Amino acid sequence: MAIHLLTKTQAEGPFEPPTESGRVSVQPTLVRPGARAALTPAPSSRREIAEAQLRREQRLRAIVDDHADFVARVLRNAGTPAADVDDDVQRAFIIVSRRLDDIHPGAEKSFLLRTALNLAAHARRTIARRREVAAEEAPESDDGQASPERIAEIRRHRVMLDDVLAQMETNLRTVFVLYEFEEMSMSEIASTLDIPPGTVASRLRRAREDFRARVKAIEGMSGEEKR
Repeated sequence: MAIHLLTKTQAEGPFEPPTESGRVSVQPTLVRPGARAALTPAPSSRREIAEAQLRREQRLRAIVDDHADFVARVLRNAGTPAADVDDDVQRAFIIVSRRLDDIHPGAEKSFLLRTALNLAAHARRTIARRREVAAEEAPESDDGQASPERIAEIRRHRVMLDDVLAQMETNLRTVFVLYEFEEMSMSEIASTLDIPPGTVASRLRRAREDFRARVKAIEGMSGEEKR
């Protein structure tokens, strides 16, 4: 029994079984020209994909350029050890890269703030208090002529600030850091944290009271030790 395979022309047209007696027609499975596009993107589709990827990379680069310093400061002031700040900045932007399509344009800074605060909280929970790192990373004076006593004083203040911030309630510390260190306005903080301006004002007032009370307590303990 002979097997008759249809040609491409025959396959594209209506199927007409051969009339010759005793012959069986078998039509092979062919991918029709119209179906090929579903498997392989057309040139225009490939261009669109490439252009979309380029826009995504450009947006990510712009976010890094605009907010890297901001993320580093938030991490540092929220209690991340100085030696770990660079690594956590990298982690923050890896998270952004993975979630980029979910971040609405204009909400990048808010997303980064929340991400940085979460990373800082994780650092405080998992890393023992590394005060020697904070001391090593303390800034020196602008003219580079600071005395050893002045450098020691700056380091002591940095350690005390770390202690106080680490002990503050998270919501209060966040508003305090953004207002006092990042110099953001209350309306900017409210927008970034997605909370009412009145809540920002209330938290800032409580944060300042808490901060002063804790500093006073530490200074009082230091005075007792000197006696």
